[in-house]
Parts: sequence; structure tokens; C-alpha cells
Amino acid sequence: MVSAIIVAAGKGVRMGLNTDKLFLEVAGRPVVVHTWQRFAEAKCIDEIVLVIREGMQSTFTDFAVRFDLSKPHKLVVGGAERQDSVWNGLQALSSGTAIVAIQDAARPCTDEAVIAATIQAAREIGAAVAAQPMTDTIKESADGKLVMRTLDRARLWTVQTPQTFRVEVIRRALSAVREKGLRVTDDTAACELIGQPVKLVAGARPNPKVTVPEDLPFIDLLLKRLI
Repeated sequence: MVSAIIVAAGKGVRMGLNTDKLFLEVAGRPVVVHTWQRFAEAKCIDEIVLVIREGMQSTFTDFAVRFDLSKPHKLVVGGAERQDSVWNGLQALSSGTAIVAIQDAARPCTDEAVIAATIQAAREIGAAVAAQPMTDTIKESADGKLVMRTLDRARLWTVQTPQTFRVEVIRRALSAVREKGLRVTDDTAACELIGQPVKLVAGARPNPKVTVPEDLPFIDLLLKRLI
């Protein structure tokens, strides 16, 4: 069984005061609904666990009815940090789940091909992440003002979601993070902590995340092509 955890418990502060990016409407529906729909329509996903903020249960129940999101799903309340929300989602997985794909709710354009590719890679080596090689020249700075050096972009990748794992691997990795009292903003960083290899899976299509207001027109265009 393959499950997806969609992490929707945060509130992006970079969108501006009192703006919850997950509920902004693009291409006719809220950002989070597009993300949910991508996984609901993916044949490689059997169930979905949505990790949400306390008090939002009725909103997500309404979304399921209004947008006909009928694939089996559960609603789970998130934690203080992203890693706590993922942990809560892991505890809610059905007992037969062998593989779990963890997705940012604010990344609504992920296509099924990359979801399936990360699942296959996770089956093979235990962990995988959607990613893209860097194309810009990357500079390192100690103070944010002056350039220290140029990094070798041939060795650099930007990681995205889904980040997909054998369930026992990500549970063991996040247990190590929790035991050491560490904070990670990326699930594969927990795998690095325990020495678990992670396969990079490059997707053929753009897979952007809604972070700042300027992201919305591009994402709106991509979504209209997907619908």
C-alpha cells in the first residue's frame, strides 16, 4: 500500500500579513485543493493523510465534498514544526502502508509521473526526492553583502516534494531527529542523519511551490494547462 501525507498545517509568512497561501484561489480553486487533487487522481496512491491546523477540519471536509475528492483520506492535526506535523501524519497511516510520499500542500503542480518515479526509487533504495539540478551560478556569502566564493553548480540540486520513503526508513530517521532534539525543514535531511541514501528524481515538468505573491501568476498558468 502507498500513502501520501500532504502537509497543510503551516502558514506561509512570506506571502504577507494575514495571508494564508494554501487558501488562495488559482485556476478556479484553492492552492491546497489542487495539491490534494494531484494525489487523489494519481493511480499510484492508495490513501491520503492531510495534516492540517486545529479548527480547519470542517473546511477540508467541505473541500472533499465540493471538489469530489473521494479517494480515502484522513485529517490529522499538525504539530509545532513541520517535522512534528510529518510525524503526526506517519502515526495516522494505515497499517498496510509500505511506502509514503510526503508533499508540501503549497506545491500544487506536481504531476503523477514524478510521484510514481519517487515511489519506485523509494522501493529500490529506501528514500527518494523530487529535485532539479541547479542552472544558475551560485555564490556563497558569509554576511549577505560580499561574495566569498563560487560553488560548483554541477554538484548542486534544489529539492522539492514529494519526498518518498519506505515507511520504516522515515520513521527511524525522524525518531533519530526527535531523540537528538534537532530541527529539520526537509525530510531527507533526517535520512542524512542516519546514513540513509536518498535518490534524486528529476521531473520533466515545473514543480514550483507557492512562497511569495509573485509565484501565483506562473502557477496559475501551469495549473490551467493541467486542468
